[in-house]
Amino acid sequence: MPDLSHAGNAAAVNSLRSAVMRLGRRLKHQRVDESLSPTEMSVLGTLARCGSAPPGELARKEHVQPPSMTRIVALLEAKGLVRLEPHPDDRRQKVVSQTETAEAMLEESRRKRNAWLAGLCEGLDEDEWAKLRAAAPVLEKLAHL
Repeated sequence: MPDLSHAGNAAAVNSLRSAVMRLGRRLKHQRVDESLSPTEMSVLGTLARCGSAPPGELARKEHVQPPSMTRIVALLEAKGLVRLEPHPDDRRQKVVSQTETAEAMLEESRRKRNAWLAGLCEGLDEDEWAKLRAAAPVLEKLAHL
């Protein structure tokens, strides 16, 4: 764990938090489907990254309570973005899978957000690009801890 009593580390953590929050808010405005909440989009993204999963596992990955995930899955199912299938090992459980409609929507959303972010990055010099390429895996790791 970094020593946050060191002024440089504390300042870096504060700067990172602020920048990630601002950038995240701006990226949220680049949505393809305004009818989906950020939480619903996040669940679809988790399914795209991790594959099909029972609602309880999705709740853990999304850091929400199981009853909340049950409601989210029901909303996504009603919109035709996920389907519930029997669990292969436990017939009492269901497995949530994304539909082709969800896959296409996520791909379009990624394309739009990547294009917007690439436009921002056009203002970076080569040294800043190198730093960004080096930082990207670290930020990815932090996002999934």
